[in-house]
Amino acid sequence: MKKVVYTLFKMLIFLLLLFAFMRVVFLANYWHLVKIESIPYVKILESFWRALPLDIATSCYLLLLPAVVMMIGVTINKDMSFRFLRYYFYLVVAVYILIVMGEIGIYGEWRTKLSHKALVYLRHPAEVVNTAKTQQIVWLVSLWACFTLLFSWWYVRWIEPHKNVSDKRPRSLIAYPLTFIVVLGMMFIGMRGGLGAIPISTSKGYFCSYKMVNEMTVNPAYNIVENILNTKKMDDNAHFDYMNAAMAKKRTDALNAVECDSTVSILKYKNPNIVIILLESWSADLIESLGGDPSITPNFREMEAEGLLFTNFYASANRSQQAIASIYGGLPGLPVTTITNHPEKYHALPSLTKYLDSIGYYSSFYFGGELYYGNILSYLRYNKFDKIVEAKDIHENFKRGKLGIHDTDMLPWYVHELSKHPRPFFSTVFTVSTHSPYDYPKIFEELTWPQIEKPYVNSARYTDIALKMFLDEAKKQEWYDSTLFVFVADHSHSTYKNNRLESFEHHKVPMLLYGEPLIDSLKGKTYDKIVGNTDIPATLLAQLGLPHDEFYWSKDVFNVCYKPFAFFELSGGVGWKTPEGEFVYLNNYGYIKNTIADSISDSIISDGKAYMQHHFNLFNSY
Repeated sequence: MKKVVYTLFKMLIFLLLLFAFMRVVFLANYWHLVKIESIPYVKILESFWRALPLDIATSCYLLLLPAVVMMIGVTINKDMSFRFLRYYFYLVVAVYILIVMGEIGIYGEWRTKLSHKALVYLRHPAEVVNTAKTQQIVWLVSLWACFTLLFSWWYVRWIEPHKNVSDKRPRSLIAYPLTFIVVLGMMFIGMRGGLGAIPISTSKGYFCSYKMVNEMTVNPAYNIVENILNTKKMDDNAHFDYMNAAMAKKRTDALNAVECDSTVSILKYKNPNIVIILLESWSADLIESLGGDPSITPNFREMEAEGLLFTNFYASANRSQQAIASIYGGLPGLPVTTITNHPEKYHALPSLTKYLDSIGYYSSFYFGGELYYGNILSYLRYNKFDKIVEAKDIHENFKRGKLGIHDTDMLPWYVHELSKHPRPFFSTVFTVSTHSPYDYPKIFEELTWPQIEKPYVNSARYTDIALKMFLDEAKKQEWYDSTLFVFVADHSHSTYKNNRLESFEHHKVPMLLYGEPLIDSLKGKTYDKIVGNTDIPATLLAQLGLPHDEFYWSKDVFNVCYKPFAFFELSGGVGWKTPEGEFVYLNNYGYIKNTIADSISDSIISDGKAYMQHHFNLFNSY
């Protein structure tokens, strides 16, 4: 039995070295972020030590099956061969390295670890392939194959148990079961992370203020399993059990209550055409007036002279399908999942398009890619758009990228499509070129100064050119003077400023109301109150004189009693911003940021947590 214990110890060391080695591979791929964020090297080194508790816990889970098999095997037959266990370790090695490659693949774009939300996209593998650069796919697949072969060979060469792992001399009847109990007991302690009252979790890896270091410390396999298990517990409100459910509802009702029904009209004309230009992944950092570099979107800067720019506008989530639900249903971003992935819950949301249809608006949605991404198409169809157009429906001889039709082709073509619509019309065009793999046509001299996110920044410069082409063509159409344009981003993106995901700086996005229907006194001005993207439907309906009571989560921002606040979801926490300050709270970490004065902190923090909890509870009840 001593040889069994020795073999298990070798297997443990093998797994720990595998985890450490793959952590180095991740680090090598994102070393440029270490330099940009000025992460001290001592913190990098410390992370390998801090990673051990979760690495050991993960190893103990993985070694449970081999331990039981070998101990029972030698008890039955001391000459039993355990070479068949190599196939189990082949699988463990291959899957673990695949998880790491997945994290490397998404971290540059999402700045998060691999999660259940990311795995959902594997239902449509073609979409995953199309949104990644071919070079990156080849690189990651090659690394996966090489490292899988390397560690599989190492296991067979140095770790694999051979015949006669049991002791040759006989043992007493109690020795084997006693050893069995001791070894499994130690493994259980390892899985649990010690003998403390609280078992180990991924929060064990969060030990410093450097987000990337903390995420690198958390074992990828442990993280993904914990995330999946948490996701499967959507009905368990303990994840956001900040207070009594009735109190959470009461506070949220008060936040969303309309204290007076008196909106300020910003339009010259009744029932103008409304066109939403939904800008893929545009961050406020791309806009000069919002603190961005002036060289990125100069055409947008010129457009501001004829529009009303929102300077404190925030997206409540990080994915396009979440934004779609916010714009057309007024639903804040959901943690872990999205409404578009739950068709059985569509009925619970009001529909902006259905309200507009009731007063004669013709509705349409245009996208130069494919709308099965994130199950968006089914949600749009439920909302009864009169016309939905995807790339496959467009038969023009456009040169296409991996994601679809480039913006400089799509937007001018879309203008002429609008000329065919009955009026008034409510239409959306969703841009595509500011999404990876950024294979837009190189029609300008690209910016070279960004240290990170250079392809993304230049893609925004390209789409900025497409916006000018769009407006130049639109101004030639007879419907132009009676059309209100809403330029708004679906969500933000990591930028050259490298704002952390858990911040309002990251979630800040542009919104510009533009066009002749806007009253002249507002053109060239800014709207500086805090606004969330969930407020779009109520605000538009109020300007058209339509009721919006059904949009529980949406507020009319031009109501004289408007209460400004913004929210963003975190899979395990909440971001909350009011004129009095802001806080960002993670359930497994605590407060990342809190700028609210102590005298009012408790009340405002309770509001934010109540909002998140009631949102989560209400979604579960749909």
